[in-house]
Amino acid sequence: MRKTLTLFTAFCLLAALLPALQSGAAAAPQTKLAAYVDKENHSFIPLRSLNEFAGIQSVLAASGGQIQITRGDTSITFNPGGGATVNGKPAASGQRPFSQNGTTYVPLSLVSQTLGIQLQWNREAGSLTLTIGEEAATLPVQNGALIKNGTPAMVSGKHTYKVGGRSFSVQTVTVSLLHPSVKLDAVLAGNTVGKTEALASIAKRSQATAAINGTFFDAYTNGAFKAPYGYIISGGKMLKNSSGDKRTVFAYDRNLLAELIPGSQFRERFDAGSIQGAIQAGPRLLVNGKVALNVLAEGFKDPKILTGGGSRSALGLTRDHKLILLTSGGATIPQLAEIMKQAGAYQAMNLDGGASSGLYYNGKYLTTPGRLISNALVVQTR
Repeated sequence: MRKTLTLFTAFCLLAALLPALQSGAAAAPQTKLAAYVDKENHSFIPLRSLNEFAGIQSVLAASGGQIQITRGDTSITFNPGGGATVNGKPAASGQRPFSQNGTTYVPLSLVSQTLGIQLQWNREAGSLTLTIGEEAATLPVQNGALIKNGTPAMVSGKHTYKVGGRSFSVQTVTVSLLHPSVKLDAVLAGNTVGKTEALASIAKRSQATAAINGTFFDAYTNGAFKAPYGYIISGGKMLKNSSGDKRTVFAYDRNLLAELIPGSQFRERFDAGSIQGAIQAGPRLLVNGKVALNVLAEGFKDPKILTGGGSRSALGLTRDHKLILLTSGGATIPQLAEIMKQAGAYQAMNLDGGASSGLYYNGKYLTTPGRLISNALVVQTR
Protein backbone atom coordinates (compact mmCIF):
# COMPACT_ATOMS: atom_id res chain seq x y z
CA MET A 1 0.00 0.00 0.00
CA ARG A 2 1.30 3.46 -0.87
CA LYS A 3 2.51 5.46 2.10
CA THR A 4 0.86 8.88 2.32
CA LEU A 5 2.81 11.83 3.72
CA THR A 6 0.59 14.47 5.31
CA LEU A 7 3.29 17.13 4.80
CA PHE A 8 2.76 18.29 8.38
CA THR A 9 6.06 16.60 9.24
CA ALA A 10 7.79 18.63 6.55
CA PHE A 11 6.18 21.80 7.86
CA CYS A 12 7.43 21.19 11.40
CA LEU A 13 10.96 20.02 10.56
CA LEU A 14 11.82 22.86 8.25
CA ALA A 15 10.07 25.65 10.12
CA ALA A 16 13.09 26.03 12.38
CA LEU A 17 15.50 26.10 9.44
CA LEU A 18 13.88 28.75 7.28
CA PRO A 19 14.44 32.36 8.33
CA ALA A 20 11.87 35.05 7.95
CA LEU A 21 12.09 36.21 4.36
CA GLN A 22 10.21 39.43 4.84
CA SER A 23 10.11 41.98 7.62
CA GLY A 24 7.51 40.90 10.16
CA ALA A 25 7.00 37.51 8.50
CA ALA A 26 7.66 35.63 11.74
CA ALA A 27 4.47 37.05 13.25
CA ALA A 28 2.37 36.42 10.14
CA PRO A 29 0.30 33.25 9.62
CA GLN A 30 2.17 30.55 7.71
CA THR A 31 1.27 30.25 4.03
CA LYS A 32 -0.48 26.99 3.12
CA LEU A 33 1.64 24.37 1.38
CA ALA A 34 0.30 24.59 -2.15
CA ALA A 35 1.78 24.10 -5.59
CA TYR A 36 1.63 27.28 -7.64
CA VAL A 37 1.02 27.73 -11.37
CA ASP A 38 1.54 31.31 -12.58
CA LYS A 39 -0.23 33.09 -15.43
CA GLU A 40 2.40 31.86 -17.90
CA ASN A 41 1.75 28.26 -16.80
CA HIS A 42 5.08 27.92 -14.98
CA SER A 43 4.84 25.54 -12.02
CA PHE A 44 6.47 25.99 -8.60
CA ILE A 45 6.46 24.10 -5.32
CA PRO A 46 7.08 25.35 -1.76
CA LEU A 47 10.59 24.47 -0.65
CA ARG A 48 9.46 23.32 2.79
CA SER A 49 7.01 20.81 1.27
CA LEU A 50 9.98 18.86 -0.09
CA ASN A 51 11.96 18.53 3.11
CA GLU A 52 11.92 14.94 4.42
CA PHE A 53 9.61 13.79 1.60
CA ALA A 54 11.02 10.47 0.28
CA GLY A 55 14.42 11.26 1.81
CA ILE A 56 14.73 14.74 0.28
CA GLN A 57 16.63 17.37 2.25
CA SER A 58 16.24 21.06 1.43
CA VAL A 59 18.21 23.96 2.84
CA LEU A 60 17.83 27.70 2.34
CA ALA A 61 20.98 29.64 3.23
CA ALA A 62 20.57 31.89 6.26
CA SER A 63 21.36 34.89 4.08
CA GLY A 64 18.30 34.12 1.96
CA GLY A 65 20.48 33.27 -1.01
CA GLN A 66 21.53 29.82 -2.15
CA ILE A 67 19.03 26.95 -2.10
CA GLN A 68 20.16 23.32 -2.04
CA ILE A 69 17.86 20.31 -2.51
CA THR A 70 19.35 16.84 -2.10
CA ARG A 71 18.14 13.26 -2.44
CA GLY A 72 20.71 10.51 -2.13
CA ASP A 73 23.65 11.28 -4.41
CA THR A 74 21.77 13.93 -6.38
CA SER A 75 21.97 17.58 -5.43
CA ILE A 76 20.27 20.62 -7.02
CA THR A 77 21.60 24.08 -6.23
CA PHE A 78 19.83 27.34 -7.06
CA ASN A 79 22.27 30.27 -6.91
CA PRO A 80 21.34 33.76 -5.67
CA GLY A 81 22.40 35.42 -8.93
CA GLY A 82 20.32 33.05 -11.03
CA GLY A 83 21.04 29.74 -12.63
CA ALA A 84 21.06 26.24 -11.24
CA THR A 85 23.41 23.28 -11.06
CA VAL A 86 22.85 19.53 -10.67
CA ASN A 87 25.78 17.82 -8.94
CA GLY A 88 27.87 20.87 -9.74
CA LYS A 89 27.06 20.96 -13.46
CA PRO A 90 24.96 23.76 -15.03
CA ALA A 91 21.29 22.86 -15.51
CA ALA A 92 18.41 24.66 -17.21
CA SER A 93 15.94 25.65 -14.50
CA GLY A 94 13.53 27.61 -16.67
CA GLN A 95 12.41 29.93 -13.88
CA ARG A 96 14.06 31.33 -10.78
CA PRO A 97 12.97 30.55 -7.22
CA PHE A 98 11.11 33.37 -5.48
CA SER A 99 9.71 34.16 -2.05
CA GLN A 100 6.32 35.55 -1.03
CA ASN A 101 4.49 35.71 2.29
CA GLY A 102 7.43 34.02 4.01
CA THR A 103 7.45 31.00 1.70
CA THR A 104 10.13 30.14 -0.87
CA TYR A 105 8.99 28.51 -4.13
CA VAL A 106 11.27 26.55 -6.47
CA PRO A 107 10.69 25.53 -10.12
CA LEU A 108 8.82 22.24 -10.13
CA SER A 109 10.01 20.92 -13.49
CA LEU A 110 13.73 20.79 -12.70
CA VAL A 111 13.15 19.42 -9.20
CA SER A 112 10.73 16.67 -10.24
CA GLN A 113 12.74 15.54 -13.27
CA THR A 114 16.06 15.52 -11.43
CA LEU A 115 14.85 13.78 -8.27
CA GLY A 116 12.55 11.31 -10.03
CA ILE A 117 9.28 12.67 -8.62
CA GLN A 118 6.22 11.51 -10.54
CA LEU A 119 3.51 14.15 -10.88
CA GLN A 120 -0.22 13.56 -11.11
CA TRP A 121 -2.39 16.63 -11.68
CA ASN A 122 -6.05 16.32 -10.64
CA ARG A 123 -8.05 18.97 -12.47
CA GLU A 124 -11.34 18.27 -10.68
CA ALA A 125 -9.81 18.44 -7.20
CA GLY A 126 -7.35 21.21 -8.07
CA SER A 127 -4.51 19.19 -6.62
CA LEU A 128 -1.08 17.77 -7.41
CA THR A 129 0.18 14.42 -6.12
CA LEU A 130 3.95 13.87 -5.80
CA THR A 131 5.10 10.23 -5.81
CA ILE A 132 8.46 8.55 -5.28
CA GLY A 133 8.21 4.78 -4.94
CA GLU A 134 5.65 3.99 -2.25
CA GLU A 135 5.60 7.50 -0.79
CA ALA A 136 3.10 10.11 -1.95
CA ALA A 137 1.99 13.59 -0.94
CA THR A 138 -0.89 15.66 -2.30
CA LEU A 139 -0.96 19.46 -2.41
CA PRO A 140 -3.65 21.92 -3.45
CA VAL A 141 -2.80 23.89 -6.59
CA GLN A 142 -3.06 27.67 -6.64
CA ASN A 143 -3.37 29.23 -10.09
CA GLY A 144 -2.76 32.71 -11.45
CA ALA A 145 -1.71 34.76 -8.44
CA LEU A 146 -0.69 33.93 -4.89
CA ILE A 147 -2.84 35.22 -2.05
CA LYS A 148 -1.18 38.20 -0.41
CA ASN A 149 -1.22 38.89 3.32
CA GLY A 150 -3.84 41.55 3.95
CA THR A 151 -6.28 40.14 1.40
CA PRO A 152 -9.69 39.41 3.03
CA ALA A 153 -9.95 35.78 4.08
CA MET A 154 -13.73 35.62 3.66
CA VAL A 155 -16.71 37.70 2.58
CA SER A 156 -20.42 37.48 3.31
CA GLY A 157 -23.25 38.21 0.94
CA LYS A 158 -27.00 38.12 0.41
CA HIS A 159 -28.15 36.90 -3.00
CA THR A 160 -31.30 36.00 -4.89
CA TYR A 161 -31.32 33.00 -7.22
CA LYS A 162 -34.12 31.89 -9.51
CA VAL A 163 -34.87 28.19 -9.83
CA GLY A 164 -37.80 26.96 -11.90
CA GLY A 165 -39.51 30.35 -11.88
CA ARG A 166 -39.16 30.76 -8.12
CA SER A 167 -36.82 33.17 -6.36
CA PHE A 168 -34.78 32.14 -3.32
CA SER A 169 -33.08 34.62 -1.00
CA VAL A 170 -29.88 33.14 0.41
CA GLN A 171 -27.11 34.11 2.79
CA THR A 172 -23.53 33.14 2.03
CA VAL A 173 -20.07 33.26 3.53
CA THR A 174 -17.30 32.55 1.04
CA VAL A 175 -13.97 31.47 2.55
CA SER A 176 -10.59 31.42 0.79
CA LEU A 177 -9.24 28.09 2.05
CA LEU A 178 -5.67 28.80 0.92
CA HIS A 179 -5.56 32.14 2.72
CA PRO A 180 -2.71 32.06 5.29
CA SER A 181 -4.98 33.04 8.17
CA VAL A 182 -7.81 30.54 7.61
CA LYS A 183 -8.33 27.45 9.74
CA LEU A 184 -11.30 25.04 9.81
CA ASP A 185 -12.60 22.89 12.64
CA ALA A 186 -15.53 20.59 13.36
CA VAL A 187 -16.77 21.42 16.86
CA LEU A 188 -19.12 19.43 19.09
CA ALA A 189 -21.68 21.24 21.21
CA GLY A 190 -20.23 21.40 24.69
CA ASN A 191 -17.19 19.58 23.27
CA THR A 192 -19.14 16.39 23.99
CA VAL A 193 -21.00 13.89 21.81
CA GLY A 194 -24.73 14.14 22.56
CA LYS A 195 -24.76 17.70 23.90
CA THR A 196 -26.53 20.64 22.21
CA GLU A 197 -25.58 24.31 22.14
CA ALA A 198 -26.45 27.52 20.31
CA LEU A 199 -24.54 27.97 17.05
CA ALA A 200 -23.38 31.44 18.13
CA SER A 201 -22.10 30.01 21.41
CA ILE A 202 -20.11 27.32 19.57
CA ALA A 203 -18.66 29.99 17.28
CA LYS A 204 -17.73 32.41 20.06
CA ARG A 205 -16.00 29.89 22.31
CA SER A 206 -14.14 28.59 19.24
CA GLN A 207 -13.08 32.17 18.44
CA ALA A 208 -14.55 31.63 14.98
CA THR A 209 -15.31 34.32 12.44
CA ALA A 210 -17.88 32.14 10.68
CA ALA A 211 -19.83 29.00 11.50
CA ILE A 212 -22.58 26.85 10.02
CA ASN A 213 -24.56 23.98 11.52
CA GLY A 214 -23.14 20.55 10.72
CA THR A 215 -24.39 16.97 10.79
CA PHE A 216 -27.88 15.65 11.40
CA PHE A 217 -28.68 14.64 14.98
CA ASP A 218 -31.51 13.22 17.09
CA ALA A 219 -33.17 16.55 17.74
CA TYR A 220 -36.57 15.15 18.70
CA THR A 221 -35.68 12.75 21.49
CA ASN A 222 -36.98 13.63 24.95
CA GLY A 223 -33.72 12.55 26.54
CA ALA A 224 -30.80 14.83 27.32
CA PHE A 225 -28.48 12.82 25.03
CA LYS A 226 -29.09 13.90 21.42
CA ALA A 227 -26.91 11.70 19.27
CA PRO A 228 -25.23 13.21 16.19
CA TYR A 229 -25.36 11.13 13.02
CA GLY A 230 -22.34 10.60 10.81
CA TYR A 231 -18.59 11.00 11.05
CA ILE A 232 -17.16 13.98 12.91
CA ILE A 233 -13.37 14.47 12.76
CA SER A 234 -11.39 17.24 14.46
CA GLY A 235 -7.63 17.67 14.67
CA GLY A 236 -7.13 14.34 12.92
CA LYS A 237 -9.07 12.53 15.67
CA MET A 238 -12.40 10.75 15.24
CA LEU A 239 -14.91 12.31 17.60
CA LYS A 240 -17.84 10.34 16.17
CA ASN A 241 -17.64 7.10 14.18
CA SER A 242 -20.19 6.11 11.56
CA SER A 243 -18.89 3.00 9.82
CA GLY A 244 -21.19 1.80 7.05
CA ASP A 245 -22.94 5.15 6.62
CA LYS A 246 -23.16 5.98 2.90
CA ARG A 247 -23.90 9.69 3.19
CA THR A 248 -21.45 12.25 1.80
CA VAL A 249 -18.56 13.49 3.94
CA PHE A 250 -16.90 16.90 3.71
CA ALA A 251 -13.21 16.43 4.58
CA TYR A 252 -10.00 18.45 4.54
CA ASP A 253 -6.31 18.01 5.27
CA ARG A 254 -3.78 20.24 7.06
CA ASN A 255 -3.42 22.47 3.99
CA LEU A 256 -7.22 22.80 3.77
CA LEU A 257 -7.32 20.82 0.55
CA ALA A 258 -11.00 19.95 0.84
CA GLU A 259 -13.15 17.37 -0.92
CA LEU A 260 -16.45 15.50 -0.73
CA ILE A 261 -16.05 11.77 -0.13
CA PRO A 262 -18.72 9.03 -0.37
CA GLY A 263 -19.43 7.70 3.10
CA SER A 264 -18.63 4.14 2.04
CA GLN A 265 -15.07 5.20 1.16
CA PHE A 266 -14.40 7.50 4.07
CA ARG A 267 -13.05 5.10 6.70
CA GLU A 268 -10.30 3.85 4.38
CA ARG A 269 -9.35 7.42 3.55
CA PHE A 270 -9.30 8.42 7.20
CA ASP A 271 -7.16 5.42 8.14
CA ALA A 272 -4.58 6.54 5.53
CA GLY A 273 -3.81 9.43 7.88
CA SER A 274 -4.15 12.57 5.79
CA ILE A 275 -7.60 13.79 6.90
CA GLN A 276 -7.52 16.55 9.50
CA GLY A 277 -11.23 17.32 9.84
CA ALA A 278 -14.60 16.14 8.51
CA ILE A 279 -18.37 16.23 8.94
CA GLN A 280 -20.89 13.87 7.33
CA ALA A 281 -24.35 14.95 6.22
CA GLY A 282 -25.48 14.81 2.59
CA PRO A 283 -26.96 14.24 0.19
CA ARG A 284 -24.41 15.19 -2.46
CA LEU A 285 -25.74 18.05 -4.59
CA LEU A 286 -23.07 18.76 -7.23
CA VAL A 287 -20.32 16.72 -8.84
CA ASN A 288 -17.86 18.65 -11.02
CA GLY A 289 -20.27 21.53 -11.56
CA LYS A 290 -23.31 19.41 -12.44
CA VAL A 291 -26.34 18.54 -10.37
CA ALA A 292 -25.84 14.95 -9.18
CA LEU A 293 -28.50 13.66 -6.78
CA ASN A 294 -28.75 10.05 -5.63
CA VAL A 295 -30.61 10.49 -2.39
CA LEU A 296 -31.84 6.92 -1.98
CA ALA A 297 -28.38 5.48 -2.63
CA GLU A 298 -27.03 7.56 0.25
CA GLY A 299 -29.58 5.93 2.54
CA PHE A 300 -32.06 8.78 3.00
CA LYS A 301 -35.69 7.83 3.72
CA ASP A 302 -37.05 10.96 5.40
CA PRO A 303 -39.65 12.82 3.24
CA LYS A 304 -38.03 16.09 4.37
CA ILE A 305 -35.06 15.11 2.22
CA LEU A 306 -36.79 13.07 -0.47
CA THR A 307 -39.59 15.44 -1.45
CA GLY A 308 -40.14 18.21 1.08
CA GLY A 309 -39.03 21.81 1.15
CA GLY A 310 -37.73 23.77 4.09
CA SER A 311 -34.88 25.76 5.55
CA ARG A 312 -31.59 24.46 4.19
CA SER A 313 -27.89 24.71 4.93
CA ALA A 314 -25.26 23.62 2.44
CA LEU A 315 -21.57 23.88 1.68
CA GLY A 316 -19.79 23.99 -1.65
CA LEU A 317 -16.28 24.04 -3.03
CA THR A 318 -15.19 26.16 -5.98
CA ARG A 319 -12.48 25.25 -8.46
CA ASP A 320 -10.14 27.84 -6.93
CA HIS A 321 -10.29 26.42 -3.37
CA LYS A 322 -13.01 28.57 -1.89
CA LEU A 323 -15.57 27.22 0.55
CA ILE A 324 -19.15 28.47 0.17
CA LEU A 325 -21.34 28.29 3.28
CA LEU A 326 -24.99 28.91 2.35
CA THR A 327 -28.43 29.00 3.95
CA SER A 328 -31.75 29.21 2.14
CA GLY A 329 -35.41 29.05 3.10
CA GLY A 330 -38.12 26.87 1.56
CA ALA A 331 -36.01 24.89 -0.90
CA THR A 332 -36.29 21.24 -1.86
CA ILE A 333 -33.06 19.29 -2.27
CA PRO A 334 -33.15 19.55 -6.10
CA GLN A 335 -33.74 23.29 -5.79
CA LEU A 336 -30.87 23.58 -3.32
CA ALA A 337 -28.59 21.84 -5.82
CA GLU A 338 -29.46 24.44 -8.47
CA ILE A 339 -28.93 27.24 -5.96
CA MET A 340 -25.45 25.95 -5.10
CA LYS A 341 -24.61 25.73 -8.80
CA GLN A 342 -25.66 29.34 -9.35
CA ALA A 343 -23.69 30.37 -6.26
CA GLY A 344 -20.53 29.17 -8.02
CA ALA A 345 -19.92 25.82 -6.35
CA TYR A 346 -18.20 23.03 -8.31
CA GLN A 347 -18.78 20.39 -5.62
CA ALA A 348 -21.57 20.71 -3.04
CA MET A 349 -23.51 18.85 -0.37
CA ASN A 350 -26.46 19.41 1.93
CA LEU A 351 -26.10 19.86 5.71
CA ASP A 352 -28.68 19.46 8.47
CA GLY A 353 -31.62 21.78 7.86
CA GLY A 354 -35.01 22.79 9.17
CA ALA A 355 -34.79 24.43 12.58
CA SER A 356 -31.07 23.53 12.73
CA SER A 357 -30.22 25.72 9.75
CA GLY A 358 -28.02 28.62 10.82
CA LEU A 359 -25.17 30.78 9.57
CA TYR A 360 -22.98 32.95 11.79
CA TYR A 361 -20.53 35.59 10.62
CA ASN A 362 -18.46 38.29 12.27
CA GLY A 363 -20.22 38.23 15.63
CA LYS A 364 -23.85 37.87 14.54
CA TYR A 365 -26.33 35.59 12.85
CA LEU A 366 -26.98 35.89 9.14
CA THR A 367 -29.50 33.06 9.55
CA THR A 368 -30.74 32.33 13.08
CA PRO A 369 -31.30 28.65 13.98
CA GLY A 370 -34.61 27.70 15.57
CA ARG A 371 -33.02 25.31 18.07
CA LEU A 372 -29.81 24.31 19.78
CA ILE A 373 -27.59 22.17 17.56
CA SER A 374 -25.29 19.19 17.95
CA ASN A 375 -22.16 20.37 16.10
CA ALA A 376 -20.85 22.95 13.67
CA LEU A 377 -18.23 23.61 11.05
CA VAL A 378 -16.35 26.74 12.14
CA VAL A 379 -13.93 29.02 10.31
CA GLN A 380 -11.22 30.69 12.36
CA THR A 381 -8.84 33.44 11.29
CA ARG A 382 -5.47 33.87 12.99
